Amino acid sequence: MKNTFSTFFVVFVTLVFVIICLGRAGVYAHCDTMGGPVVKDAKMALEKKDVTPVLKWVSKEKVPEVRAAFEAVLLERTKSPEAKEKVDMKFFETLVRIHREGEGVTFTGIKPADAIDPIEAETDKALEVGSVDDLTTEMSRHLTSSIKERFTRVLDKEKHMNDSVEAGREYVEAYVEYLHYVVGVHKAIAGEDEHHHEE
Repeated sequence: MKNTFSTFFVVFVTLVFVIICLGRAGVYAHCDTMGGPVVKDAKMALEKKDVTPVLKWVSKEKVPEVRAAFEAVLLERTKSPEAKEKVDMKFFETLVRIHREGEGVTFTGIKPADAIDPIEAETDKALEVGSVDDLTTEMSRHLTSSIKERFTRVLDKEKHMNDSVEAGREYVEAYVEYLHYVVGVHKAIAGEDEHHHEE
């Protein structure tokens, strides 16, 4: 029973993180940073002169375009070693643009490595070290803190909700935010579309 609860809780906090990230995905994603996995694979591909590691980031239809860009960069690298950094960046931008377009997101340029959100960096770090323990511990703290903050705000507003119409509206606003947050997380765990509660 204890193991079942632990597994459930890990899934719970992981899905909360996914909801948060999906909410921000249209604006930001670490795939378009120099420290993200797409560029890391692109660097490895160029070093080994083998395009294979980056092909997983694009659809089958876009593979010829990526292969052509890769071959062009390899050729340019041999012509001008001084321009290596510039031509490499050209390939990174092409690859990330194609990858992002495949996700239905407009490419706005590659951001610096330190532009990665701390929680996204921790997500990748968990994969690197082969353990999710630190990540889920941090997420559990964040989830608990977020729910308690909303819960406390509702209780505080409830004390004065009938003092005036304005106070009542403040209570309703706090209550709705608290309810939607908790219900949204619950629906994500149940496998329902997280956009339903927003509508």
